[in-house]
Amino acid sequence: MKNAERTSMSGCGYFDRYPFWIVVFSNIVSLGMYFIGSYIIYQLGAVWLAIYVFYIVILELRLMKRSCTGCYYYGRLCAFGRGKLSAAMFEKGDMRKFSQGKVNWKDLIPDFMVSIIPLVVGIASLVMEFNLLILVLVVLLLALTSFGNGFVRGSLACRHCRQRSIGCPAEKMFSKK
Repeated sequence: MKNAERTSMSGCGYFDRYPFWIVVFSNIVSLGMYFIGSYIIYQLGAVWLAIYVFYIVILELRLMKRSCTGCYYYGRLCAFGRGKLSAAMFEKGDMRKFSQGKVNWKDLIPDFMVSIIPLVVGIASLVMEFNLLILVLVVLLLALTSFGNGFVRGSLACRHCRQRSIGCPAEKMFSKK
């Protein structure tokens, strides 16, 4: 582990402040999904693209307001950079209330739709008229959504998250305990 990373990691394997490279990598995966999804949706027209992008912005703001404001990383550099960003936009929330919160699969449906909608549009587009670029983008979107997201959350973000030990609603849901 590099010196800069060691200094930001607490004694128990958690980052108090995530290394900048993790923030960049995590956001490349997320933004990659958003841009690929946007390009696929754009095949339907500019209005549908605007609706899709507006949907993504609303989801991100909702996440920062509901979750990031009550997280340990509020005002700090988390794996996604949202801790700092939410502190610039919203007042600090109740960390205890956030830690005791619950998340279920139904709560995640809006987030899944960011990938599902362009995947459905892309596949429908391919059925109507084959386009190699759309095929490549659909495959890339699937890879980023599954493997990319899984790697970021499993190996970079959640594994070193301090909030996880305090109480994270998502960790409770995904934990195999």
